[in-house]
Amino acid sequence: MPMKRLTLALAVLALTAAACASRSDGEGKETAAESPAVDTSRRELSQEVPGGIVVDFKDGTTKAEFDAWEPDWGVDLEFNSVEGSQTGVTIARDVGDVDAVLARIRQNPAVESAEPLRVYSVPPGEDLVSEEPAAREDADEDGFTPNDPDYPKQWNLRMIHMPKAWKESRGKGVVVAVLDTGIAYEDHDDFKQVPDLKGAKFKKGYDFVNDDEHANDDHGHGTHVAGTIAQATNNGQGVAGVAFEATLMPVKVLNHFGSGTSADIAEAIRFAADNGANVINMSLGGGGHSQVMADAVAYARKKGVTVVAAAGNAGRSRVEFPAAYPGAVAVAAVGPGGTRAPYSSYGKELDIAAPGGDKRQGDAGGILQNTIDPRDVSRSVYAAYQGTSMATPHVAAVAALLYAEGASGPDEVEKALYAGAKRVQDQAWTEEYGHGLLDAEASLNALGGGVSRWPSMWWALALLALVLLTIRGRERPGYLNILFRPSFLLPLVLATVGVFFARSWFGGASGVAGDVVDAAWLPIPDWQRIIFGRGKLANPLFYSSLIPLLLSFLAIKFQGLRPAIGGLSLGFAGFLSYAAWSNAPALAWMPFTFLALPWLVINVFICLIIARAMLRKETAV
Repeated sequence: MPMKRLTLALAVLALTAAACASRSDGEGKETAAESPAVDTSRRELSQEVPGGIVVDFKDGTTKAEFDAWEPDWGVDLEFNSVEGSQTGVTIARDVGDVDAVLARIRQNPAVESAEPLRVYSVPPGEDLVSEEPAAREDADEDGFTPNDPDYPKQWNLRMIHMPKAWKESRGKGVVVAVLDTGIAYEDHDDFKQVPDLKGAKFKKGYDFVNDDEHANDDHGHGTHVAGTIAQATNNGQGVAGVAFEATLMPVKVLNHFGSGTSADIAEAIRFAADNGANVINMSLGGGGHSQVMADAVAYARKKGVTVVAAAGNAGRSRVEFPAAYPGAVAVAAVGPGGTRAPYSSYGKELDIAAPGGDKRQGDAGGILQNTIDPRDVSRSVYAAYQGTSMATPHVAAVAALLYAEGASGPDEVEKALYAGAKRVQDQAWTEEYGHGLLDAEASLNALGGGVSRWPSMWWALALLALVLLTIRGRERPGYLNILFRPSFLLPLVLATVGVFFARSWFGGASGVAGDVVDAAWLPIPDWQRIIFGRGKLANPLFYSSLIPLLLSFLAIKFQGLRPAIGGLSLGFAGFLSYAAWSNAPALAWMPFTFLALPWLVINVFICLIIARAMLRKETAV
């Protein structure tokens, strides 16, 4: 095991050195915003560990089983870490013909995926730049104002309206796993807890780089990220964090060079999901697509974990992995002015933007947090960083606020995040900002509680009154006859709010049962997430009158279905009306974003026409 770790460490070091060598002379600690071309060329380098492979076996596969298969494969596999017996993730080193070996391994039915071992890292341009950022004279909003002396320098927290959000939620009881270079969370050997994390809550994590239980930071990046999430706040020292009553889980997946392997990251995702994390923050990227990591993200999401990841610092129209995986929330960065930072990557996979800093405006334009000096792990500094890595923990922390306020899972968290996001140029979704700029206060309001969880239902009931009033008196069914008829009411509820409480009853289900629950708890128009997979844009076939229209043809022969189809049509009308009223989602396949609103409105009217035809008294049963 130690030899395996040494080999991988040397491989990671070699790749890191190659990447650094490709930079122009004298780059030093130049920021990504100042040299996007360099960052882009770095991303084009091979990010595979030479001779390294990772094989993910189906859960339950034993070491004795794959040891028996190894002679035929010509490879020596071993569990990647102590978690291997649970995750099934194994690696091999010094493989000669990687492609040939992988081709043989993939034929085994016990293998879920097999691929080259890849390297991911801290996005470039996020090194320690300044220990003494200047203050900004941003005006505070009404709300809770912490007494941390350097809070006035944190323009980023006021940009996302944290003073008002803190009056509603501070993340209590929520666990956020930080998959990074570790966190300076304890005094252990040469490592020291940074002063501004004293009093913060921590849950036992793991160091997948060194295979031990002390996930200490030897780089500085992870501690800075963790500070944005849950820096000790209102303690009269330093700076504040977004979800400062949340619990941090330190999970080290990147070494002191800021690099780590796909095997470690994949296992860490599953570890966090299996050990109580509600949110996973991954401020890392590069390395290309890894099926092992993609499966781990899907696994975490299936367990009800919100996975948040950095879009990347290459400044180009391509979101990096793991942010680009289905099931992850991809985060871009903006500067103090609210516009996309020039280093921030973007693209069709992007979900949302958040403050990441833009140090072209000086150190005051960076994101300030307490971290370690990478040259001396026992020394604490307050440092201003910039990057999508800095934007990502803002979103992860607001997700923690939403969980603390009762959000039931990643779908509900994301819906609130996107509904609360500040639209850019009044567009529902763009490649540069996703659904808009993070707004903690608005997202908490969008989550709501009690009656406000049912806006689509109230829209549907209001439209029901409209439909009944347009039917001639002698053909008009009674209000109470309609409202208390299960064949009408159940389809209306399923189409507007779904059976969201089912998740609390059956949330632990897996397999086919789990898929059914995942679908049924959502409103019917949102079943497209299960059928087509989670995309960044809503499917217009589901956000339309198509389903009620097709079912209405059945009513020609089976008149007993008319109340149910009427209820379903009104449910769709309520759902689509609320979507249009709340500025509409971005719809797939639309040549122009603004077409989403007229599309929804037209389909609302079609649904109302169908409902009117189905509910006329002379045709009701």
